[in-house]
Amino acid sequence: MSGHSKFANIKHKKEKNDAAKGKIFTIIGREIAIAVKEGGPDPANNSKLRDVIAKAKANNMPNDTIDRGIKKAAGDSGSVNYEQVTYEGYGPSGTAIIVKALTDNKNRTAANVRNAFSKGQGSIGTQGCVSYMFDEKGQIIIAKEDCDMDADDLMMLALDAGADDFSEEEDSFEVLTAPESFSVVREALEKEGIPMASAEVTMLPQTYVTLTEDADLTNIQRILDFLDEDDDVQEVFHNWDE
Repeated sequence: MSGHSKFANIKHKKEKNDAAKGKIFTIIGREIAIAVKEGGPDPANNSKLRDVIAKAKANNMPNDTIDRGIKKAAGDSGSVNYEQVTYEGYGPSGTAIIVKALTDNKNRTAANVRNAFSKGQGSIGTQGCVSYMFDEKGQIIIAKEDCDMDADDLMMLALDAGADDFSEEEDSFEVLTAPESFSVVREALEKEGIPMASAEVTMLPQTYVTLTEDADLTNIQRILDFLDEDDDVQEVFHNWDE
């Protein structure tokens, strides 16, 4: 990303989340519920749940909160059923935005997402209108300050586990995988005690858009802020070069 530090971006995101832990814990709580519903409450037999637990720990979610979420999802037959929905659209100057949400009311979520786009002079498009500009990848970021392993050894460990690519930046390492290989690679690194600043399946833009006009910068920030405030919204991907 134009030489930007991915680790610094992760840290910046985490600091934002620290200011609103309730939001990130709500997001992860819903992901736990979906994972348990799809694969059962035992992490040993549910790789998706293991991935969500790893994400929860990376965001400093307490173990008892994680355990409570799993037990609630497993034992409460009357619990809320969340649906996964994806929206695609355009921000200022043709920036591409993908919104992933978990909701118990698709009409409410669609209205809120549409409102967020319109507040920033953007527009919702049809399914597939911008997703072709992104690649779905497993992405693991390892901060150099947290990792004692030699870069070559770390690279071999990741590639031997099934990673597609390994790159080194000034303050971090990045491991990329196919979505279906993500769990295996993450667990191989975890087994070796490698601390991960971030580990998730994400949407990586193939190219980035630079915004220079003040109005464009204000509008895209407005869209992202409104989406960030919506509890139904789980993740937002865009190709704005921040």
